[in-house]
Amino acid sequence: MRPLRVEPLSRAAFAPFGDVIELAGARHYPINGGSCERYHDLAQVDVAEQGGRPLINVFRGQARDLPITISMMERHPLGSQAFLPLGKTEYLIVVAPPGELDPAAVRAFLSTGWQGVNYHRGVWHHPLLALHHTSDFIVVDRGGQGHNCDEVALAEPWQIDLSMLQAVRAAQTEQN
Repeated sequence: MRPLRVEPLSRAAFAPFGDVIELAGARHYPINGGSCERYHDLAQVDVAEQGGRPLINVFRGQARDLPITISMMERHPLGSQAFLPLGKTEYLIVVAPPGELDPAAVRAFLSTGWQGVNYHRGVWHHPLLALHHTSDFIVVDRGGQGHNCDEVALAEPWQIDLSMLQAVRAAQTEQN
């Protein structure tokens, strides 16, 4: 099993795969007579292909034990899929570019807790990887006709262990 390097989640690093949904650095302005701050246009929701419509869901992810084995990936060819944690919770994001799945292009990111992600249409990703405890996420994805989920088994699985997460946490602490 190959070790998969984990990176801190940032807009720049994640851009080839989608949007990072977070308040830091987001365009915002006051609304409602100044009683509310609007953080505007945080992700590009793309669900209209073949008459699709947006779905708003809650996913409850069970905590994964470490080490985590990445043995499959999935993609949604007809729409984007956004995950927004409903609390400060670390979770892992494992992705690869759209097109034919290239196992050498798989990347892993660690969310700091309040960061969400929006996978662009066709981006390969692993299903939800909650850490530490059961975690709830608002998920915005596509509903409607058409086949919108492809799954592929990896010939050689990747593995993520605790030492990798500790190194990313240390790097994130140094940046702040």
